Amino acid sequence: MKFLLDVCAASRSLHALLVNLGHDVVSARDGFSRATDEALLAMAAQEQRVLITEDKDFGELIFVRRLPHPCVVRFVGMRIAEKVGAMRDLIAHHADAMHDSTIIVVTRERVRLRSGRGNHQGDEESTGDPRHG
Repeated sequence: MKFLLDVCAASRSLHALLVNLGHDVVSARDGFSRATDEALLAMAAQEQRVLITEDKDFGELIFVRRLPHPCVVRFVGMRIAEKVGAMRDLIAHHADAMHDSTIIVVTRERVRLRSGRGNHQGDEESTGDPRHG
């Protein structure tokens, strides 16, 4: 799979996990740190990369402005180690959703998968420990 780490989510640990699992990873810190959210979303869509972020503004770009997009994973209120564990489990349990335009919101308590096509049909939610989807 291919990933784009937004500046706010680009930790060395998360980057290393994805690379060690054999994925193609680009970090916005590597030459794209001043890119707008629109530019990052367009780059991720064009290159078919899963965008990993903590920024809720991508929701407006996707659901209000209806910009084309790949899968977006948004971590909310999680420490780096928690994000690394949750990402490992997302790949293990929700990899199919990550090949679509799904919006995945991960908190300590749950994982929410939402179709990025603007409707709520097909929404799925896992409650409890997000590492056990």
